[in-house]
Amino acid sequence: MKALEIIKIGSNLLKEKKILSHILDSEILLSKTLNKSREEILTNLEQKIDEKNISVFKKYLQRRSKNEPIAYILEEKEFWSKKFKVNKNTLIPRPETELLIEKLLKIYKRKQISILDIGTGSGCIIISLLSSLKQSYGTGIDISKNAILMAKKNAFDYELSHRVKFLNKSFSNVFGKKYDLIVSNPPYIKRNDIKNLSDDIKRYEPRMALDGGNDGLDLIKDHKTNVRCLFAYYN
Repeated sequence: MKALEIIKIGSNLLKEKKILSHILDSEILLSKTLNKSREEILTNLEQKIDEKNISVFKKYLQRRSKNEPIAYILEEKEFWSKKFKVNKNTLIPRPETELLIEKLLKIYKRKQISILDIGTGSGCIIISLLSSLKQSYGTGIDISKNAILMAKKNAFDYELSHRVKFLNKSFSNVFGKKYDLIVSNPPYIKRNDIKNLSDDIKRYEPRMALDGGNDGLDLIKDHKTNVRCLFAYYN
């Protein structure tokens, strides 16, 4: 079977499941299956796909048809022109959060600072900052042990393990150290509103990274600090 036929089959199946990005997703999943770029696939739609790869593609397709996010299937998500490893234990980085990186880099460009990242998840915020702030260092904390493991892998990939450490602890347990900057993308969704989120978010992304309590501000109200603190929000 040719690549074009495979993409159409995948696209039609996802369309039936009301996946809005059905064509793009089908192309991306075939790209992952063949371990080739999407561009390579689209410029060679007549290439034959063997049965083994068709079988793998169908498994990815089945996962996506159940609304599992593409990022979790690919096990990575692009953020700030970098690819970060992600899985079900980490919130998927959002493009909106890149605005936080952009603003902070304008403020701290060419400065040497210490950074604390609360609820670091995949580590995408602090790693992106440290990649540009060459003289700075930082700490990422998260109550999820599995998220911390993922953040460490991402730091290793970008050769930043010597400038950032990741700790499995809550903000309440960070004492005795001062930071020039605290960044965070905390849970802020009202608990009663979580049921209204799209299936790919409420069924797959970690609840602890979404649930902001009764009014969405529990974490923010519970922890106060005198260090300059900048929180990122996205919808």
